[in-house]
Amino acid sequence: MLGMGKLARKVFGTPNDRKIKATRPLIAQINALEPEYEALDDAGLIAKTEEFRKRFAEGESLDALLPEAFANCREAAKRALGLRAFDVQLMGGVFLHQGNISEMKTGEGKTLVATFPSYLNALSGKSVHVVTVNDYLARRDAEWMSKVFAALGMTTGVVYPQQPEDEKKRAYACDITYATNNELGFDYLRDNMKSELDQMMQRGHGFAVVDEVDSILIDEARTPLIISGPSQDRSDLYVAIDRLIPELPDEGYTLDEKTRNVTFTDEGNEALEDMLHRRGILPEGQTLYDPESTTVVHHVNQGLRAHKLYTKDKDYIVRDGQVVLIDEFTGRMMAGRRLSDGLHQAIEAKEGCQIQPENVTLASVTFQNYFRLYDKLGGMTGTALTEAEEFAEIYKLGVVEVPTNRPIARIDDDDKVYRTTAEKYVAITEEIKKAHEKGQPVLVGTTSIEKSEMLSQLLTSAGLTHNVLNARQHEQEAQIVADAGKLGAVTIATNMAGRGTDIKLGGNFEFLVMEAIAADPEADPEEIRARIETEHAKAEAEVKEAGGLFVLATERHESRRIDNQLRGRSGRQGDPGRSSFYLSLEDDLMRIFGSERLDRVLTKLGMKEGEAIIHPWVNKSLERAQAKVEGRNFDIRKQLLKFDDVMNDQRKVIFGQRLEIMEAKDLSEIVEDMRHEVIDELVETHAPAKAYADQWDMQGLYAACIEKLGIDLPVIAWGEEEGVDAEAIRERIEEATDKQMAEKAEAFGPETMRQIEKQVLLQTIDTKWREHLLTLEHLRSVVGFRGYAQRDPLNEYKTEAFQLFETMLESLRERVTEQLGRVRPMTQEEQQKMLQQMAEQQAQQQKLTEQAHAVGPSENAGVPESHEPLVDGFDENEPATWGNPSRNDPCPCGSGKKFKHCHGSLA
Repeated sequence: MLGMGKLARKVFGTPNDRKIKATRPLIAQINALEPEYEALDDAGLIAKTEEFRKRFAEGESLDALLPEAFANCREAAKRALGLRAFDVQLMGGVFLHQGNISEMKTGEGKTLVATFPSYLNALSGKSVHVVTVNDYLARRDAEWMSKVFAALGMTTGVVYPQQPEDEKKRAYACDITYATNNELGFDYLRDNMKSELDQMMQRGHGFAVVDEVDSILIDEARTPLIISGPSQDRSDLYVAIDRLIPELPDEGYTLDEKTRNVTFTDEGNEALEDMLHRRGILPEGQTLYDPESTTVVHHVNQGLRAHKLYTKDKDYIVRDGQVVLIDEFTGRMMAGRRLSDGLHQAIEAKEGCQIQPENVTLASVTFQNYFRLYDKLGGMTGTALTEAEEFAEIYKLGVVEVPTNRPIARIDDDDKVYRTTAEKYVAITEEIKKAHEKGQPVLVGTTSIEKSEMLSQLLTSAGLTHNVLNARQHEQEAQIVADAGKLGAVTIATNMAGRGTDIKLGGNFEFLVMEAIAADPEADPEEIRARIETEHAKAEAEVKEAGGLFVLATERHESRRIDNQLRGRSGRQGDPGRSSFYLSLEDDLMRIFGSERLDRVLTKLGMKEGEAIIHPWVNKSLERAQAKVEGRNFDIRKQLLKFDDVMNDQRKVIFGQRLEIMEAKDLSEIVEDMRHEVIDELVETHAPAKAYADQWDMQGLYAACIEKLGIDLPVIAWGEEEGVDAEAIRERIEEATDKQMAEKAEAFGPETMRQIEKQVLLQTIDTKWREHLLTLEHLRSVVGFRGYAQRDPLNEYKTEAFQLFETMLESLRERVTEQLGRVRPMTQEEQQKMLQQMAEQQAQQQKLTEQAHAVGPSENAGVPESHEPLVDGFDENEPATWGNPSRNDPCPCGSGKKFKHCHGSLA
């Protein structure tokens, strides 16, 4: 008998079915308009865009314009790319415009789907950003889809790292801008460190379409974006401590793999203290529990984490003498990303790399808070339903499962569970051999570089030719993925490497054409295309005959979503395919999340070596374990966000203030109010209204006026006058300082004075905000201990962060008043010199920011100054004289370094 829930779903349909049904009339409307738009000439499509813009300006809503705009965009795509959008693609576009996530399977054409809502929302004149996960996809999609937007009379820009300022500004000024999430976040932070409005890049946050939305808004949301600058160098201490950790006995620490946490035991602390005393790192008589030992304790904790939690070729690789982090979800290198709090330096010491100085945070933002700045947000991915709760709670995004254009024909096998890893790999090798013999292409998914390379060795021993795609081969990523669907191809990939590029059966047609043209440049391209088309059709039919793409996963990831993504690489657009997961009780997920009971059951059943258990129940229990891990990760992200929200409110206030200051022509009133508030506080402190005159500290007030206001006043004499109250003294000080500032303004010239006020205000805000960020970081690291006193750490953090913010604003007023009080009228020559110095400081700050953006300290440190340039007429300050070196060429300055590690890092 059907349960009540199932019965209701059968009668009324699921909520998802109802959403799909609601868009059907809209799709029918768009389809009905198709003949009308087909009849227009190319100029007619552009004229329609102008008509829509005019109608929007006159008050018509975007929702009302949707059917016509989508019909126009579909016609433009048909003419520019030869692609006619399917009904399900239009449906995906409608959901994106409504501020939802469209879950569309791999190969359903999400890149084209994004053009519809982007075009519609760009009609409003607000910024439209299409966000991708890497620079290759941003450039590829922008170049590809710009043809559609150009046919509609709209401009397309692309933003990428190390881009020249004027080019980047033009890209943001376009109707539609393609960019990576990292670059958008960093540009937002950089914009809020600028001192002039016309230096800012972004023009607000109107609408964003986030491609691979689960990867960007969930997987990467745990890591905040930080713009940082170098601080003091402590490399010797890292190296000294790194030598101690391997000497620790096993009982010296406890490792919790579930929470990825490692701590010293009491025995470990004693052994460590003894070693630190012997090496002279900890002075005699000082223990690890003394307040003076905080720095050493911090360093040994990070050293322990580097050794016990971070594994080479899984969490990071060493490349060109640098530690490069690996994204645990995509298996890609995260060049330029560094772990904070000295952890990256501890790993550098462990690997014997050059240790870069630690960084000081200049500005930071999490992806959660950056993407919540947008007026409207939409997202696309092949897998979002498992995280629907998080999308709804944090981003207010609904998830809609869009039906596929053709039914999915992929066969998904039940998981095969072996007792040991060795047995599992023997079975995997056999399975790959079987598929390879019948010509079926195989995509093998692994969870780390180390495992992908170990499997590669096994296949080489078995005589199977194959490609390996992991972070070491990321330059050839697109090529390897393009070949993965060829007859008999075997490709080993880490997790989701290659995501964003379709695996097409028989190989990628466009890549095959490009290869053939490159091999024979003399031949006629059209002839080559026709020949390849015939060959490709034959190869595709053979691959389909062999069963389509076989996705073989060697392990379950802790997130069901990543497994679904891997599975979804096969069976695109109704193609045949198969997916299978091979597991063992020694896999990380099985080992950490309790496989002992399962092991006992299998032993009782008398399982022989090499046998696998295959049952839907096993799949269910694994999914439950994964759901548990996902829930825990969600809680971590939610907690992180709650703490960041506190800082985010303050960030908005500060960034808003900076914007107002930059927009203002005259800041004299703000400066005057600040000065008057400082005077109020000085008088209240030294001559309280409720105290008698003989209790006033007039000597202190006199000194404070000189120090804080830069003015010498006879306040001591005023205090001795008969019948003078505190209010009268306050008024006299105000009057005197107002008069002094008016004289300064006259001497400087009003224009120059306004400029000085603006620069002083902005520089002081930036300095104080940096100091405040550091204080909050320290507060965040210790506030957790309040839990031991039965006090909620989050509430404690909120309260103290608010008090610290108020203190910061008070000290800001004081500092601005103090600096302006010390400014003295100068000669014309001196004025010019000072303004020039200010501009240079600002430029230096700007340069530092750009170099630091995610790289931390400049990679250029230590380049010898005296060397012969490789290019005649080389001028360090003039990039036009550098020739055109590629990133891996020797730097033209003659330093002997690669261009990307020398002047190329600044270009």
